[in-house]
Amino acid sequence: MILTPARKHDAAHLAAMSRRLIEAGLEPCWTKERIERSLKHEDSVVLTARLHGQIGGFGIMQYGDSAAHLNLLAVEPMHRRHGIGLKLVRWLEDTARGAGIFKIELEVRAINAGARAFYQTLGYEETKLIEGYYQNVEDAIRLSRDLTSAHIQ
Repeated sequence: MILTPARKHDAAHLAAMSRRLIEAGLEPCWTKERIERSLKHEDSVVLTARLHGQIGGFGIMQYGDSAAHLNLLAVEPMHRRHGIGLKLVRWLEDTARGAGIFKIELEVRAINAGARAFYQTLGYEETKLIEGYYQNVEDAIRLSRDLTSAHIQ
């Protein structure tokens, strides 16, 4: 597996992964055009995990002045439980540390027990229930991690 920044021609594939793996049942928000904007935005990173030349997972992180926000994280089902999600998150956290940012926030669907458990094993704490966060259809759980005292795993 190789972690590498996404390229413009990856945007359509990443948008399709988002629709299928993250936004299922919702109106798609992460379109090809939105991902292309993230690729160009100096405060964002779009990272891919490539296996045998194919994208097996990706993450999009936006870096602010005092916190970073993990906008998307997806791993193809056939590649889950092989450390890809962990490696993507840790790489993005390391870049935040390098930029002097020590707080990471994200949201997951409240009903997504698997994602919630995954982030909790990485040291993220559930901080808030946000009703109707996803298009007034589903609630979200906000999670946060303070990197100042976090051990690098």
